[in-house]
Amino acid sequence: MSLGVSPVQADLLRGTGFVADRVGDDSVFSVLFRSGHRLFADELFSDLFALGGRRSVPPRIVATVMVLQRWFGLSDREAVAAFEFDMRWKYACGGLEFDYGGFCHTVLVGMRARLAASEQPRRVFDATLEAARAVGVVSARRVLDSTPIYDAVATQDTVTMVRGAIRGLLGAADAVLEAELRAVLGRDDDYAVGGKGVCDWGDQVAREELVAALAADGFGCLDVLEGRVLADALSEAAELLATILGQDLEEDGSGRFRIARRVAPDRVISTVDTDARHGRKTSARRFDGYKGHIAVDPDSEIIVDTSVTAANVADSEAAASLISDLLPKTNNTTTDPDTGSTDTGNHPGTGNHPGTGTDPGAVEYENGPTVYGDSAYGSGEFQQLLSENGINSGCRSPEPTARRGRFNKDRFCVDLENRTVTCPAGVTVTIKTSRDSTGRASFGTACTDCDLREQCTTAAAGRTIRVGKHEAVLAKARKRQKPRRWQNDYKATRPKVERKIAHLMRRRHGGRRARMRGVAKVAADFSLLAAAANIARLGTL
Repeated sequence: MSLGVSPVQADLLRGTGFVADRVGDDSVFSVLFRSGHRLFADELFSDLFALGGRRSVPPRIVATVMVLQRWFGLSDREAVAAFEFDMRWKYACGGLEFDYGGFCHTVLVGMRARLAASEQPRRVFDATLEAARAVGVVSARRVLDSTPIYDAVATQDTVTMVRGAIRGLLGAADAVLEAELRAVLGRDDDYAVGGKGVCDWGDQVAREELVAALAADGFGCLDVLEGRVLADALSEAAELLATILGQDLEEDGSGRFRIARRVAPDRVISTVDTDARHGRKTSARRFDGYKGHIAVDPDSEIIVDTSVTAANVADSEAAASLISDLLPKTNNTTTDPDTGSTDTGNHPGTGNHPGTGTDPGAVEYENGPTVYGDSAYGSGEFQQLLSENGINSGCRSPEPTARRGRFNKDRFCVDLENRTVTCPAGVTVTIKTSRDSTGRASFGTACTDCDLREQCTTAAAGRTIRVGKHEAVLAKARKRQKPRRWQNDYKATRPKVERKIAHLMRRRHGGRRARMRGVAKVAADFSLLAAAANIARLGTL
């Protein structure tokens, strides 16, 4: 299929230019009409098509429909229907004629697949960001935050997942291997259909027998495959089966397998979407799926970068990729294979420019970019990364706490230069450093007859203070954030990312709830949503 070309000049009598009088100049439709030929020029997508063959639907039209689809939270079929019958959509695509033909919804599926397989999978988002940089509305300040994205599949129980993994293994095997695998299946279950299978679920003994039989089938299949060289699809199916058996089952005292009385770290929760995980927004609020991470310019509210991770990944672990344009540049373009995030190593408008806050009460940071974030971004590792790269930190590091109102760690004087810790009672002990560069200061018998013991510890061995390898940078961060001026600047700047997240999540379909399966596809869809939000924001600016 070759590259299609958008109409250059609309018919004055049959065109949809009259829509301009009925939508505001700041609407997303007007922005796309005025700037779509520059943002999503057909040539931008030329590498996705062959030199010969049938003409494709013009990429500018497809990209515009994709952006509007994400902004209004529509399915592929709904988006194509809107393009066919809503004059505003044809106006946004370049003032097309009333009777301009529609296209099949699978064109959107194909475009997403072409983008995912290309060297620039996020080019739609990158085009909107470069437009914002070109008009000078992107400063060197960033606010980071994340939000839950619920997965598009049902969370499965152990029995369903084991059966699903065995069914997946049988489906990936050829006829000869499938016959070998079925020979070790000692049950009447032929694994022809999904679900939990047949069992008297009210009978505990029957349930235990089903779990033990499933375990025997699963381990029997893995024994058949042991030592063989497997194709990619078969290897992935076998790895999934082994993972589920290992994470969800355990042996009892008699050597019989049962459902594990624990939750495994990084537990797979579905055989349909193996990238989804359990996550927590707060200690009382759990969700299943992914986290969407964004970096926002607080001055213009333009989204500068996005990323998607599994729900159990800490915010600080994804933070470095969100500020890659503020870190030292390289000449190589790198692409994250999981999220599709790209870093060209050359972003105009950032680098060593000072922050551009206009609040007269804002903190006067040193020259250089500034990053804001809540306590999830106040870890020692991230604070160290900012410090090493000359980036001002507006991230709040949590203060140390102790149980039941006892002395916090900040009541102890930690002298990193002399490697000592002094307690509130005036006792000084030496920090013993371990191989991983962390340290411990144990007061031991000094706590036995101490008058402050009840306020300090109940441990029989006395109070112990742990000193992390990033203790110095955390101490500096906690000291920096104490002045009221810093707190006022933090409170005035960081919440701006919350409003941007609300804009992204306002639609349940494709917003809070993922439309895709797998972290790579969810990340691509999330970046497309961010592109739509940027276009809407550019219209306002």
